[in-house]
Amino acid sequence: MASGTENVTPSEYIGHHLQNLTFGQHADGSWGIAHSAADAQAMGFWSFNVDTIFWAVVLGIGFYVMFRSVAKKANSGVPTRFQALVEIIVEFVDTSVRESFHGTSKFIAPLALTLFVWIFFMNLMDLIPVDWLPWVATQVGVPYQKVVPTTDVNATMSMAITVFIMIIFFSIKIKGVSGFISELTGQPFAAKGTLGKAVFFLPNLLLETVALLAKPISLGLRLFGNLYAGELIFILIAVVFTAGSGVFAAGLSSVFGEHVPAWFWILATASVFATLWLSMKGALSNKRTVLLLAIEMLLVGGLAFLGGQLMHFGWAVFHLLVVTLQAFIFMMLTIVYLSMAHEHH
Repeated sequence: MASGTENVTPSEYIGHHLQNLTFGQHADGSWGIAHSAADAQAMGFWSFNVDTIFWAVVLGIGFYVMFRSVAKKANSGVPTRFQALVEIIVEFVDTSVRESFHGTSKFIAPLALTLFVWIFFMNLMDLIPVDWLPWVATQVGVPYQKVVPTTDVNATMSMAITVFIMIIFFSIKIKGVSGFISELTGQPFAAKGTLGKAVFFLPNLLLETVALLAKPISLGLRLFGNLYAGELIFILIAVVFTAGSGVFAAGLSSVFGEHVPAWFWILATASVFATLWLSMKGALSNKRTVLLLAIEMLLVGGLAFLGGQLMHFGWAVFHLLVVTLQAFIFMMLTIVYLSMAHEHH
């Protein structure tokens, strides 16, 4: 199914790509992988989206290894391009923290850097063609594979709840328990005397509690909603051009039969990358590069395939901005919320 060459309906194709690899307890008491969305829902709260956890951990380790390697090799000499890129990212995050965080804490800057880069890496997985990694997973017996952790609301809300816990922790640490409670019961109104405080206590508490709880909810749902919508558009584009390619590129079926073999797609992909590589090396002019790419796309999948690739490219360029912006927004809101937790009102 992941390869897009099997006879499946568009709804089945979309449902397959939006299904997490969920592990939990079945209705009969046995533990295993969910076979459908309904099965995953029936497993309840104590089920785990294995693919979300796996890719989040892998990308987190990748971030740690790359940045630690640069930190160990950093010197006063001429930096490599990657070292220069890492230094730009670190300086950018450090400047953002200095401008937005008004307390004193050695914890905030490393936290902000981790959030920005880690979320960016997770978001960036959305730019990998939707069929590639799920197809690899099916070849080794894994039925479902969502490779973008931030399209799973469990992941985004987990990060948001962690930030919320830190907000509570620093609020109590800096202001004390009485100061934290006073902030909830004394804002935004002010009342003098015991009677006035008693009258305004309940509405103040309700207003401030809603404002406090809105922080993690908006933080997690904003990231999830933007990335989930982006992934869904990629899947819909794949459905459109895959369905059309059966009409415009029927020659592939006449050559290979009902199922186009995997080696053909690998060879076709390699030819496209070879053309791009030769172009970057200066062996091909821009005009010849565009012409060769158009011919390769037409041979592989016809007009529909070429149109789909152009649509994918256009959305990917725009989505790259979304990927970066959402990581930045999550980081900045975290900094602002923790800065507010350090301030006395």
